[in-house]
Amino acid sequence: MMRHAMTAGAALLALTAISATAASARTPYDGAWSVLIITDRGTCDRAYRYSVQIVDGIVRYAGEMGLDFRGRVGRGGAISVSVASGGSRADGRGRLSQSYGGGTWQGQGSTGACSGRWTAERR
Repeated sequence: MMRHAMTAGAALLALTAISATAASARTPYDGAWSVLIITDRGTCDRAYRYSVQIVDGIVRYAGEMGLDFRGRVGRGGAISVSVASGGSRADGRGRLSQSYGGGTWQGQGSTGACSGRWTAERR
């Protein structure tokens, strides 16, 4: 179950990074992103990498895992995301530029709490 917390945390961070499609982008952050999620504290897996999409400032998971997430990029690139999988949940915050981003996350799973950092780059 702790793996689910890390998976939720990783997906959360992945959602934070997104790559832009120049012709149809409505915000400077819209597009496809690759997100790397790293665990610094807790028993979650050490790292995950996810693909995410941002469309009209809304963060969407671009993978096949069954994750429930909600996220939004605001003006100035401030981003917040919540991800849940099974009984696990993770929340992340940070900031995106037009090409890169980063921030922190924390989550709770069946074996305890985990936290860490994330980085993202546009694809």
